[in-house]
Amino acid sequence: MAMAAPSSLSPFLPAPHLAPIHPRHLRPTNPTSRPILPPSLAVRCAATTEVGPKGPPPLPPARLVRCPALDRQAARASRLRFARKLLTLLLSKPRRFLPLRVLRRCRGFLGLPRRGRPLVPMVLRYPALFRLFQAPTSLPLSPSLSTLAVGLTPATEVLAADLAALRSAGAGALADKVHRILLMTPRRSIPVNRLAHIAPDLGLAMDFRGTLCPRHSDLFALVHTSYGHELQLADPPPPPPLPLLPLRPASPSDRLMDRPRRFPHLPLRRGLNLRRAHREYLLRFHSLPEVSPFKPLDEGASLEMLERRACAVVQEVLAMTVEKRMLVDQLTHFRKDFGLPNRLRALLVRHPELFYVSVKGVRHSVFLVEAFDDNGRLVVEDEMLLGRDRLEELVREGKRMRRARKKGVLKFDGDSDEDEYENEVVEDGSLEVDDEFGDLFEDGVVGDDWEQVDDEGGSEADEGHDAELDAMEEFWVKKAVAEGLIDSSNEQDVW
Repeated sequence: MAMAAPSSLSPFLPAPHLAPIHPRHLRPTNPTSRPILPPSLAVRCAATTEVGPKGPPPLPPARLVRCPALDRQAARASRLRFARKLLTLLLSKPRRFLPLRVLRRCRGFLGLPRRGRPLVPMVLRYPALFRLFQAPTSLPLSPSLSTLAVGLTPATEVLAADLAALRSAGAGALADKVHRILLMTPRRSIPVNRLAHIAPDLGLAMDFRGTLCPRHSDLFALVHTSYGHELQLADPPPPPPLPLLPLRPASPSDRLMDRPRRFPHLPLRRGLNLRRAHREYLLRFHSLPEVSPFKPLDEGASLEMLERRACAVVQEVLAMTVEKRMLVDQLTHFRKDFGLPNRLRALLVRHPELFYVSVKGVRHSVFLVEAFDDNGRLVVEDEMLLGRDRLEELVREGKRMRRARKKGVLKFDGDSDEDEYENEVVEDGSLEVDDEFGDLFEDGVVGDDWEQVDDEGGSEADEGHDAELDAMEEFWVKKAVAEGLIDSSNEQDVW
């Protein structure tokens, strides 16, 4: 039987012993008929030939361009972190002191690691701010962890009185800030413990629940719910607040000819260069219509409009802060309240013309760019900045006091690594972080009754570690007594 010639084979069904034919070499005899291809080839060809409408090019991942001037501000705030937190805790108490046995339960909030960092030497690091004293009822006993308490020095008491006077004079402006925050929430309400996270940043006192809220019942009211205390907008709702004043006044243009620009302009801070795709995205973003942070968007709003409103909300919150700066983690507490996206940090980095995210310090900070000049100084300073400046002066005074104390004697071990430790905190960020001040507010550590705080149970390993930490604390107490750093002339009663 003679074999058939290869030319007699069908061009669409090659023989098994022959090499497969590429689809582009197939030529159908009938132009109206479709070639019979295997399903895999047909699907692959259809996927490669279908071309849809071209959209805007995808935005490349944004790069974080460092700003040394604002990084210095973040490092400056990080150095004061422990002193600020301890001062906030003590000022939240009616008699401005806390026993050491209670204060040690706030190690997470103070940023102290669970191992290797006792509390007593950290308190003694700021002798111009805080003092260790013994209660008169325990004077016959020797100083120990159970008989000592941490209080404020006279200079810190004066600072607290000055800040209280400033808050009393500007109570209307502080109430307006709370009013704006309530208007930015869709439910027109916010839990009190969540607002306590940013109360120091806004310039509010930690007892705003009992001082500020009752005086402005026409704007908001304090209600009790099943999940805690909550601030709600007053009924009927008050008139909307006036827009905030511009942080940067309009400066005269340095252009030679005063005429409209031929191309859209994107103002950026000095030294910031963006990729072309990123710049085009920001130009399209700012060409969208303005969005009010106090009005919710429609359900069918586009993603660009949702991002536009999120940027407006963050701008409004940062503009109300005293330093025009706050921690990124603190903003994440308000994602559900303000309707912010889950990837909030990526949104902040994506808009360098509005915000700057600094990675200096233990935690990342976000700055409002328009509130700072090219040298990192605030264009318009808030009156409450007096507290930060005076706090820095007291910290420097404490360093001078320790240097004078160490002259002619051996180094006090708690101060020998002071500068090295501060640089480690700022650059390495190796401390444990737990900024849940609202939880302390609800648990009773911050309030009228610190004795309601119960001892937390733990495992055997934790109990052994606590015993080791207790021994370290007792060691530092004995050294403080030997150095004469315990104040026994005090009339307050810890118990």
